Parts: sequence; C-alpha cells; structure tokens
Amino acid sequence: MARALRQRADMWRGHISAAIAAAIRKGRVAWLVAGLVTALLPVTARAWDPPPQTQASKQQIHKLVETWGQYFQKADSLRDRRQAFEELMESTPEPTRIQIRSVDAGGIDAQLIWPARLHHPLGRRAILYVHGGGFYSGSLRTHRAIAGALAKAASADVLLIDYRLAPDNPYPAQIDDTLAAYRWLLDSGYEADNIVLVGESAGANLAIEATLRQMRVKEPLPAAVVAMSPISDLAATGASLTANAGTDPVINAAQLDLIRKAYLGTRSPTDPMVSPLYADLTGFPPLLIQVGEGEALLDDSRRLADKARAAGVDVEIEIWPGMIHEWQIFPFWLDDARQSNQRVAEYAIRHFADKPQP
Repeated sequence: MARALRQRADMWRGHISAAIAAAIRKGRVAWLVAGLVTALLPVTARAWDPPPQTQASKQQIHKLVETWGQYFQKADSLRDRRQAFEELMESTPEPTRIQIRSVDAGGIDAQLIWPARLHHPLGRRAILYVHGGGFYSGSLRTHRAIAGALAKAASADVLLIDYRLAPDNPYPAQIDDTLAAYRWLLDSGYEADNIVLVGESAGANLAIEATLRQMRVKEPLPAAVVAMSPISDLAATGASLTANAGTDPVINAAQLDLIRKAYLGTRSPTDPMVSPLYADLTGFPPLLIQVGEGEALLDDSRRLADKARAAGVDVEIEIWPGMIHEWQIFPFWLDDARQSNQRVAEYAIRHFADKPQP
C-alpha cells in the first residue's frame, strides 16, 4: 500500500511539474493557479449526484418512449431503423441562437456550430461531437440540437461530424473519420488542451477509440473525453442487457448483435481497438461517463468506469434515475436532457485550458 501511494504521489508530481512548465511557456500563470486550486480541493467538494427523478420527468420519459415506439414499431432492419431515426429527429425542433457553417474537416463533411452571441468560429475552445446511432445511423440533422445546446452552454465551437456509416462502410471507417476531424481541429489552430471529445452511444465508443489511437502514436490528446450512454462492450456481456431489457426501448441484445455484424464483420468484439472495455486505459485523459439507470447498456458504463479508475484515469460517472439510452439528445423534450447537457458543458469548461469569460 505504501509503495502504491508513493508511486501515485510521484505520478502526480510529474503531472504538476509538466503543467507548471507548459503554463509558464504559454504565459498562462493565472490559469495555472486556478487549475491547481481546483485540483487540490477535496474530492467530496467536487462530487455531484444527478437529481432525483420528478413526476414531470417520469411523464416526459414516458412520452418519449411512446413516441419512439411510434416511429420504430415496424423498423426491423438496420436500414429501416436508420430511416425511422431520421424521421423521428426531423419532427423535432431545430436549435436556436446558434450560427452554423459547413466545413470540410479533413475530408469529413461537418458543421461548425457556435453561439450566435459570438461573432465568428475558430475561437479558442472546441468540442468535437461524435453522434451516436449504432455506427449505422445518425446525421448532422439528427444531432444538431444537442450540438447547439453544448455550443451555447460551453461558449465553445462545436464540430459536428457526418462520419461514414455501416454497413456500407464498416470498421474502421468511423474511427478514421473521427480522428481525421480531431486532427483537423489541431491543424486549424485549436490547441489540444482546448479540445474536448464528446459522443453518445456509438459516438462515445468512437470518441474513446480515437483518443486511444492518438495515445498509441503518441500524438496530442484532448483535454478530456465525455462518453454519454457509451457502447463499450460489443461482445454484449453486460448483465443489464437482460436486467433492463424491459425499461429501454432504444437498444437490446438482438439489435446489438445486428450492429456488431454490420460494423465489425468477422472481427472479434473483444478486440481493444473496437471495444474500449478491453483496452488498456493507462494515461487516458479525464473522462466523464453519463448513463441512465434504466439503460440496457448500464453495465457498459459501470464496468468502463471501474476499468478506467483501476488504470489511474481521472474518471467520473453519473447514473441518472429513470433515464433510457441516449436520453441526452432530446433537450427539447426532457428536463433531464437539458440538465445533463449542462453538466457536459460544465465538465468541458472545467478542462479547457482557456476558460470562457463570464
């Protein structure tokens, strides 16, 4: 135990020394002082628990489940489900008080989204948003609302990417596109310590795997990663797939099997390069995981958090009462989605080297 504590102290001394050197080199002494004060606060002072589920929240999630069922009741194949998801999201409100510019992000179609109160994008802070949809669905339209919400709440530019989809484009096209977009941000002038990767469901998987690939080639890592309702285990070994099968209409074991075949083909689902749960997370950036208590993939998040913590990663996990898979992408219908989006924005701000001005 004493040896482990000494090793951990040595590790933190190394981190702090590196941070001091980088801050002095970049003239960020004020940022350094603020960051060290925050880091030295007791863990309990930064603890946060999701709010208890209210009756209004229960009614809202019930309505979402009903609406989901109306669009997906006859969608059996992946292509049918892709179309149903597009139609569902087409029925939702477009985000307001944002500006949008279409960009070619390293060969990837994308939209750069920023708050209307700011005059132009390409500022100091960026969130790379990687949408979910089981690797086979999702688009710029389906996730523009959450991207816009994060841009406003974090006072940051959000790069929303339209990566290639399975089954026409199986692994590793989606990770290649995510990494290309991240490197485009770096080439466009954003510094790595001002970029946060955020994704939900399959997008969370891609955000984590793209970061792991950056680690393997020893290239600059993002300031932090946020994984919302992540698919971390394509082998589908989590007990919650069965335990929560009756509470989560969005994903189940049979659908995960279809997803795995379309995305991976014959590749092993326990390959660390496709399932983060089996990867070595040592040295991974700070990680926030959000998951719903009623999700079929609840155990994907719990086990990923345990794996990250054991590897020494600064990881936080939030388990939201009563929420289902991907509830975060519905801020126009769910109070909990708006609150969870705000939490993600606050987490990003906490880890940006350059904080937004009040």
